[in-house]
Amino acid sequence: MTVAVPLYRDQFFETGRAVLHHGQIRADIWRAPTGVEMLQIRNLKGHVTILPFMGQMLWDAAFEGLYLGMSSQFDNPRPAPTIIGTYGCLGFHSGVLANGVPGPEDSHPVHGELPTCRMDQATLFAGEDARGRWVELWGRRNHVEGFGPHYDAEPTVRIYETDTMIDWGMRVYNRSAFPMPLQYMAHLNPAFLPGATIHQPAPFTPERTQVRRAVPAHVTPNADYLAFIDELAADPGKMRVLDRDQYDPEQVFYIRDPGTDAEGRAHLMLRRPKGDGIALSYLPAQLPKLVRWIMANGDTKVAAFALPATSEPEGRTAELAKGNVIQLAPGAQAEFSIRFGYVSAPEAEKLAELIAQTGGEG
Repeated sequence: MTVAVPLYRDQFFETGRAVLHHGQIRADIWRAPTGVEMLQIRNLKGHVTILPFMGQMLWDAAFEGLYLGMSSQFDNPRPAPTIIGTYGCLGFHSGVLANGVPGPEDSHPVHGELPTCRMDQATLFAGEDARGRWVELWGRRNHVEGFGPHYDAEPTVRIYETDTMIDWGMRVYNRSAFPMPLQYMAHLNPAFLPGATIHQPAPFTPERTQVRRAVPAHVTPNADYLAFIDELAADPGKMRVLDRDQYDPEQVFYIRDPGTDAEGRAHLMLRRPKGDGIALSYLPAQLPKLVRWIMANGDTKVAAFALPATSEPEGRTAELAKGNVIQLAPGAQAEFSIRFGYVSAPEAEKLAELIAQTGGEG
C-alpha cells in the first residue's frame, strides 16, 4: 500500500514541522530565511534536503557523518531565474530544452530553463518494497510556450529506511503536437574530498578520458591554466587523485564509452583516503554522455566526478552540430534515473573491484 501526502506552498513556515512518519523515516518542511520552501527526508543513516517547489533541486545530503554536497558561498537557496543565482546545491536537473553553457549563437539560460523553475505540484509518497520502507518526493512542472514547446517534467527523489543511497529520477513527456528538442544532465555537485581517488569504468587515457580544451566564456585562462590543460590532455591520469588544494579555474573531462555491469549500469566512485566515499551508478543507455567537473578555490569546492547526460554541456548550437540533441516525438516520453550516495569502506572496496572488472583501473 502506498500513502500520498500532497504538499502546498502555504504549509511552509519558518518554524519547521513534520508532515510524514513512515517507520524510521521522517519528512519535515520549513521555509528558509530567503523564502524558499524546504523539505528534509531523514532515515536511520542520514538525510537529504530538497526544494520541492524550486526545480525539485537537491540542496544537501549527509549520511554516516559525511556531507555529500559542494562547498559554496550560499548558506541558503535563493530565489533566482537561473542556477547561477543559487549555485550551492548538491544537485539540479539541467535542461531540458537546452543544457550547458550557452555559446555565442545561443539564447538559452545557463543549464537551461529547469534548474530553478517553479514547480506546479509536489507530493510525498510512502511505501515498501523488497529493499524496505521508502519515502519519495514526486513533482510536476508543466512547461508551455505560445507557438513553442509544451512538456511535463516529473522529477523524483527516493530514500529507503536503512540505506545511504538516493534514487534520483526524471521523466519528460512531450505534450505538443510537434517534436521537441531535449537535452538533459543529472547535474550532481558532490563534495571535494581532499586526496580522494576517482574510480571509473574507463581507462585514464587521452582517448577515453578527454580533457575539454575549449575555454568557456565564464573562465579567464592564464598561462599556467593552459599549460595544465596540455598536461592533462596528454595524461588525464594526473587527475585520478585529487592531490591539489586548488583546481582553479575549473577542469572538465568527457569520459568515453564507460563499461557496464550485467544490468547495463555504469558505476563510479570518489573514494577518500580512509576508504569510504561517494558512489554513483546510472544507465548509459539512458544517458550516453558522461562529464566530469572539478573546481576548488577559496569560494567554491566541488568534485562532480560523474555527470551523466544526453549531451555534452557546450550549449544547444554546439550540441546540435554534434548530433547530441534528442528530438522527442509528440506524445513520447524520456526517462532518466541515477543512484548515488555514501559507501562505507567495505562497500567501497567491493565497488572498486566491480569498477575494475567493468573496464576501470583498480
